[in-house]
Amino acid sequence: MIRIGLGKDLHRLVEGRPFIVGGITIPSDKGELGHSDGDVLCHAIIDALLGASGLGDIGEFFPPSDLQWKNADSMELLKKSVELVYQKGWKVINIDCVLTCESPKLLPYRQSIRESLAKALQITVDRIFVKGKTNERVDAIGAGMAVEALAVCLLEHAQF
Repeated sequence: MIRIGLGKDLHRLVEGRPFIVGGITIPSDKGELGHSDGDVLCHAIIDALLGASGLGDIGEFFPPSDLQWKNADSMELLKKSVELVYQKGWKVINIDCVLTCESPKLLPYRQSIRESLAKALQITVDRIFVKGKTNERVDAIGAGMAVEALAVCLLEHAQF
């Protein structure tokens, strides 16, 4: 059996916070505002994985109302989520992602992001891809006030 999962996350950008994507800190004058470290890409991937496996969503496992997740490292949240998915007998076939922001540019960091995520997901780097897009200066993302990530995953379970 195979299942597809879709994840989405959006965070406001504010001064004084690091800009973290897939566990990689990218130089920027603004970073994601969030209960955790705000890594929108990790959050979108977590939702895709948990949804495809039928386990739930990021808010159920790591609710912002729970202080233990305050300023949490999103890569650690991703690793915990992957373990839950694998414990249920699922394996990740591939992950495809889109990060939308006006700046900074993602391309110089894309390979590092892919490698970071592949390690956390326990898959080879050729099974994950991350694309950077702008919003052509439209809406909050286009005005540089927010960043959004979308992720889709394909999971396989051998026992169904």
